[in-house]
Amino acid sequence: MKRSGPVVLGFLVGMLMLIQYFTPHAWIKDRYNNVLDWKQVVFGTTLILGVISLFLHHWRKMRRHEEGWGYSLVTVAGLLAMIVAALVFTPERGPYRWMFDYVQAPMQSTMFALLAFYVASASYRAFRVRSVHAGLLLAAGVIVMLGRVPLGEMLGVRLGSHHLSLASISSWILEYPNLAAKRGVMIGVGLGMTATALKIIVGIERTYLGKGS
Repeated sequence: MKRSGPVVLGFLVGMLMLIQYFTPHAWIKDRYNNVLDWKQVVFGTTLILGVISLFLHHWRKMRRHEEGWGYSLVTVAGLLAMIVAALVFTPERGPYRWMFDYVQAPMQSTMFALLAFYVASASYRAFRVRSVHAGLLLAAGVIVMLGRVPLGEMLGVRLGSHHLSLASISSWILEYPNLAAKRGVMIGVGLGMTATALKIIVGIERTYLGKGS
């Protein structure tokens, strides 16, 4: 039952989610909405488990004074401060809104700003011209990057009475070749998701049951 129960449950829920797209029956729609409601409950439960797991992980590092335990202290202090502020005060009053706007939001912006350096490093390694395809990738990447800044409006060529700037070329690359490739990737992702879902519904894919499934 430990193995067959989840497989049967996955089959029933998967078939319900599949059938509701092909029938207007009210009972099927109601059950579909029930599943969506339970999904929110499961999501909330996993969020609570994630917070508890995060706290216990950093609490063990602080108790054992492991390397970097000071960062764990800051993490736990921030976690508890946000929870207390959310429970004691309303979002409109108290320190919760202030901490969100002036502590968490700037830290998120800083983290994403630092990612730009990793993107630049990855671009340098990827754009090494070793073949024709790499050369095309390099040329497109340079045009798109220059076209996203004010300099791209000034750089370009004049064709008759029209000024063809790097910004317009960059927009064309993003709207046509890039979008075509992106849609091809999304079609592949969709086919992969469909195949995986069908394998779970019919019981072929059982890795979610753990080892020995």
